[in-house]
Amino acid sequence: MSRHVAIVTDSTAYLPPRTMERHGITAVPLTVVLGDRALEEGTEISTRSLAQALQKRRPVTTSRPSPELFARTYREVAESGATGIVSLHLSAELSGTYDAALLAAKEAPVPVRVVDTGMIAMALGFCAVAAAEAAEAGGSVDEAVTAAEKRAAGTSAYFYVDTLEYLRRGGRIGTAQALFGSALAVKPLLQLDGGRIGPLEKVRTASRAIARLEEIAAERAGAAPVDIAVHHLAAADRASALAERLRARVPGLAELHVSEVGAVIGAHTGPGLLGVVVASR
Repeated sequence: MSRHVAIVTDSTAYLPPRTMERHGITAVPLTVVLGDRALEEGTEISTRSLAQALQKRRPVTTSRPSPELFARTYREVAESGATGIVSLHLSAELSGTYDAALLAAKEAPVPVRVVDTGMIAMALGFCAVAAAEAAEAGGSVDEAVTAAEKRAAGTSAYFYVDTLEYLRRGGRIGTAQALFGSALAVKPLLQLDGGRIGPLEKVRTASRAIARLEEIAAERAGAAPVDIAVHHLAAADRASALAERLRARVPGLAELHVSEVGAVIGAHTGPGLLGVVVASR
């Protein structure tokens, strides 16, 4: 067996499968509760099923992985030859996933460093890749953590949603703010700020909001080397078009990923989501 530092993350990183395989990254799934059924993200519920449930106003909630699932994952990773594990997760402001991982780490057979990245989606995914690359270069657990934290510090995430209603239902944004947005019929732009999803700008129409999202991402990228991810939920055409416009506008673009978010983020944003993650290299 090879001896190495292994990287564990969670399903909200939305890393491409080929990237996870190439770097040996393991993702622990969060759960989506649809009515009375608990379904693992990524394997047991599709984004199409989620979108249909949301549109029909069926009750949809999400929950963290159990500490037992993390413990089992850490054991399996250790049995594969890992001498240490870096476990990187979505913002603790948005989920109890980090806390569940901390509980499991206490009983792990090898040292585990659990990190609250303050990120989500490919903002988290880019951190996991940075940690994996550091480990592949022979880095220690501490060096892999440092690489992830450095990547997080240089990463920004921006989101467009058709409505704030889903964020309000999930408790991710205040009721007053959601009602205010609905009353004015504005299209909100949001950002990840301090591990929380917060308001960025309010724009009057969807087309203007998406154009503004593009401008903000391009300005944030500047001319320095960056990786970009464009996320969507049930908006593939809009996401592809946005990605191609960013490809033309960002001179330092290294990698560009376009992907649909999974059911956990989708449950809180609703169909029509567009997100852009900009990660400095």
